[in-house]
Amino acid sequence: MKPKFPPVSTEKKETLRRQVMALLSEGHLSAKEISMDIGIREKDVYQHLEHIQQTLRQETCQLIVEPAICKLCGFIFKKRTRLTKPGKCPLCKGSSIEEPRFSLF
Repeated sequence: MKPKFPPVSTEKKETLRRQVMALLSEGHLSAKEISMDIGIREKDVYQHLEHIQQTLRQETCQLIVEPAICKLCGFIFKKRTRLTKPGKCPLCKGSSIEEPRFSLF
């Protein structure tokens, strides 16, 4: 007799946040790259990154954020506290902006 349902694996899968942290420990990645690697929406990646940032405040590891850069004038968004990509540059008003990149240190 064939079972109706496939057997349930006893292996424990890593949580999404653990998967994100594993990717970030390998190198600098944008939210878009993380979403493509894990298979979740980019918007969800930002939520996970915010939670990871709060969690890591209690540990020795830190979330490193390389700020977004305007591709037209070169403005660097150094003081931006939000992890998401800015909509437009405050200097040239251009919307061609390189995404912030994240890593763990």
